[in-house]
Amino acid sequence: MKRDAKALADLFNALNKEGQQSLFDYAEFLQSKFGVEPQPLADPVDIPKAENETVVGAIKRLKQAYPMIDSMEVFAVASNLMTDHMVKGRDAEEVINEIEALFEETYRKLLRDID
Repeated sequence: MKRDAKALADLFNALNKEGQQSLFDYAEFLQSKFGVEPQPLADPVDIPKAENETVVGAIKRLKQAYPMIDSMEVFAVASNLMTDHMVKGRDAEEVINEIEALFEETYRKLLRDID
């Protein structure tokens, strides 16, 4: 979250319910008055895979490589894959490849949603 968005969220959270509703109403008014400017989606950051990378390390790398992806969008699937590796003994490289594909597909979905 950008600094300004974080500050706005902090202000919102500090308000009582009535204040939160007023701020939300005002934000909707501003949106209707000024419209929404689509923000260009950044390209993924090319971060090379470390030698002997772990599944956890791959997830951390991919979160940095795809900062535009909300972690919660991929959390459930990535967690299941990590559990398959740690509990069921699935090969780390195979799991990492699937997690990379998950992030890539989520990024492509964001691109499609923008268009």
